[in-house]
Amino acid sequence: MSTEAILPTPTSAAPRAPVNKWLVTLSVSFGTMMASIDSSIVNVALSQIRSSIGATVQEITWMSTSFIIATVLLLPLTGFFGRLFGQKRTYLVCLALFIASSFLCGVAWSLPSLVFFRALQGIGAGLLIPTEQAILQQTWPPEEQGMAMGLFTTIITVGPAVGPTLGGYIVDNFHWSWIFFINVPIGLLGLVMVWRFVEEPEDVLAANRATAELRRRHIDWAGIGLLWLGMATLQFVLEEGQRHDWFESRVISTCLLVAVFSLAAFVLRELTAVAPAVDLRLFKEPVYASGAVLGSVMFFILTSNLFLLPLFMQELLGFTAMQAGEVLMPRTLVMLVLMPIIGRLYNRVSPHALIALGLFIIGLAVHRMMRVSLDTGRAEIITAIMLQGLGTSLLFVPLNVLVFEKVERTRMADATGINTLMRQLGTSTGLALFATLLTRYTAQAQAGLSAQLVPERPELYERLSSMVSGLVAGGVEGYEATEASLRLLAGGLQRQASLLAFNRVFTLAALVFALSLPLLGFLWASPSKKAARRASKTEPDEVHLDVEV
Repeated sequence: MSTEAILPTPTSAAPRAPVNKWLVTLSVSFGTMMASIDSSIVNVALSQIRSSIGATVQEITWMSTSFIIATVLLLPLTGFFGRLFGQKRTYLVCLALFIASSFLCGVAWSLPSLVFFRALQGIGAGLLIPTEQAILQQTWPPEEQGMAMGLFTTIITVGPAVGPTLGGYIVDNFHWSWIFFINVPIGLLGLVMVWRFVEEPEDVLAANRATAELRRRHIDWAGIGLLWLGMATLQFVLEEGQRHDWFESRVISTCLLVAVFSLAAFVLRELTAVAPAVDLRLFKEPVYASGAVLGSVMFFILTSNLFLLPLFMQELLGFTAMQAGEVLMPRTLVMLVLMPIIGRLYNRVSPHALIALGLFIIGLAVHRMMRVSLDTGRAEIITAIMLQGLGTSLLFVPLNVLVFEKVERTRMADATGINTLMRQLGTSTGLALFATLLTRYTAQAQAGLSAQLVPERPELYERLSSMVSGLVAGGVEGYEATEASLRLLAGGLQRQASLLAFNRVFTLAALVFALSLPLLGFLWASPSKKAARRASKTEPDEVHLDVEV
């Protein structure tokens, strides 16, 4: 049984020089940008790395898997480490670990060493993004939170989009190790700037000091252990399930059972612990809970579209990898231009209106993707993804502010860590689900179309005869012309089956999008911005902790 203990927060603190919000933003952005780029930059270099260290295709995927698993293990503990060691110190340690492990990845001598160093890099990257968001939320004044989140959203969105292009350039012109070495000088610059310019707010430091002794005496080792076990096995299922044929594999089935029971036990533990490692009570706030879930669903849809579109363009429309990348680039450019502008508009336009408009435009983009065909051209795809970039900008900038409006400054690190984890899980789940469904839908469509190819159908006979006649007229021998016609017919059938599969998957994304819209009702429960500003300017006099009786 537990009750709530109220600890006084020290109110006296020596005055400090005001921080420069722009320098703080620039300082913490170096590490965050590198962490977001490194989530995708390695993918284009896997072939060269595999040849260099002598790994199989199956083995080399552990480079990405180890990084992602290590990242999600730390995300929900952002507040835990921030309370124990301070947010600035946590950011500095994680950035230093990221820099060191990046260098070690570049000099790795074998697959095991590379996988291990990538896991270390993931541990370092895990806290950089949510800690930066917490620092920005606490540094920028309430009336400028829209601008702060516009800059933050630009950084974390552009990184994964730029990663493949930057990685391709480095691999084509230099050794693959430079995709890791490039992090070292940039990271060191960020390290110095964070040390010099970032300062934690006095009320956050005071709250941490007031609760530090209790939290150190009751460190939630059981909760941390259950969290790590559950998140590691769940992420393994999402990353490796498709490769192991999902529940046909005993390993995947066992990991999923472990994940379900571990995470259920973790939730029970956190709701009863004296000093829980993760503040799950944040989900009692409807605006925060609905915003976190809505963000997860949007990442589920948008990231998966970015995975499906290049496949569609290359496999069915005949685009090269470079052409597919060029077609996707306008989305990034739209977001780069619009996000800071929308951040400035936040205080002049209702955030609910911006979110509603963003969802409407994303809906238009999803609807356009449902209508793709083998005749779809570059202009149509560019239009769809530019709409997606516009809708994403209108949605996430105000959402990143609105979702934290009722969260106390002293709980901001917990809130940003959990929110970032939700979005990562949305991304991983979307990629795993859509990749699996695309394969299955293609096989089902191919089987259905093949059943229609029977010799008794006159239109099939006429089509085949026409193809054979055309090839013979072009100088191909009769038998070879028949074989070539059958291959062309099979290729056309495969293309049609793939098109049907893509259409079904895009339709599923649209359905998920529609089902998420009721969450907007909870966001409308958010207080007016003026009320939120008044509340945020009031210094907290008490710190609440759950203490067992």
